[in-house]
Amino acid sequence: MFDQVARRYDVTNAVLSAGMDRGWRRATAKALRLEPGQLVLDLAAGTATSSRAFAAAGVDVVACDFSVGMLRAGQARLAKRPAATGSVELVAGDGLRLPFPDGAFDRVTISFGLRNVADVPRCLTELRRVTRPGGRLVVCEFSQPTWGPLRRVYLGYLMRALPAVARRVSSSADSYVYLAESIRAWPAQSDLADTLRAAGWTGVGWRNLTGGIVALHHGDNQGSIPS
Repeated sequence: MFDQVARRYDVTNAVLSAGMDRGWRRATAKALRLEPGQLVLDLAAGTATSSRAFAAAGVDVVACDFSVGMLRAGQARLAKRPAATGSVELVAGDGLRLPFPDGAFDRVTISFGLRNVADVPRCLTELRRVTRPGGRLVVCEFSQPTWGPLRRVYLGYLMRALPAVARRVSSSADSYVYLAESIRAWPAQSDLADTLRAAGWTGVGWRNLTGGIVALHHGDNQGSIPS
């Protein structure tokens, strides 16, 4: 499915979010507390658009995704416009069996991809495994608007307007029907926070963006690397 939408993925996201995706990427980079010289894992990196934004802070980024088609689209874009400061390396990999050693990364993040893994707790545990002690996780994901009227309008947009818009701008409109359904079924902020804690992350919290349409969850790896 993601291979099919790769060609126009970034354009479609910009249209469907009314350009707000750029602000969400900036907020994610800020929440990661990036410092030059760090090594960052960007899981479900897609076309590496967020990875480029992270690299601008002077960090080296490993952009990992299950979809080879998305990575190829990202590779083509990076060939035309390389990262300005830090590096971006593209790696095909499964979020449930990450191809990296224990404690390899200073920071790990996943943006709009946690909904798409088959086993969310296992993915979060794998992310902690590859994070060094003292490292940090940031999850940027669609969530539930906290204000009732906005929630009703937003759900109506998801189920009716979003697929209609996607048919005009996407290379695979049916994939965005799945997108709408997966967002509607996703747990609320507090429930996802509980899942992070159960996976061993500490200091868990979240910040709502755009009224809770998106939430930034964060956690720290203060314990030993899970076996």
